[in-house]
Amino acid sequence: MEYNSNDILSSMDSFIEKIQYMKGLMLGVSLSALILAPLAIGISAYLITHPKFLLLLENEFGFMLIILLITVLVTSGIWLVTGIQQFRSLSSWNKRYYNYLKKREDLNKTISSEYLDK
Repeated sequence: MEYNSNDILSSMDSFIEKIQYMKGLMLGVSLSALILAPLAIGISAYLITHPKFLLLLENEFGFMLIILLITVLVTSGIWLVTGIQQFRSLSSWNKRYYNYLKKREDLNKTISSEYLDK
C-alpha cells in the first residue's frame, strides 16, 4: 500500500484540528471549575460558620447536612485544583499549537517559493 505524503499531512492536520476543538471544550470545563468550585466552597463555608447552623446538629438532618457540606467542600477543592491544572495545560497547548501553525506556514512558503522560482 502506497501512502501519499500529502494524505498523511492532511490527516495529521485534521487530527490536530479535532484536538483543537476538544481543547475548546476542555477550556469550558476548566473555566466552569474556576467559577463554580469557589462559589460552592464559599456557600458551604458560609453555611458551616453561620451561628444558627449549630442548632441543626441536634438531629439526624444536621448530621447528614454536615456530611453533605464536607463532601461539597472536598469535591469542590479537587475540582478547583483540577481546573487550574487543566487551564495551565491548555495554555501551554495553545503556545505549542500556534508555534506549529507558524512553522507549517513558513515551511509552505519556503517550498512554494522554491518550486515557483524554478
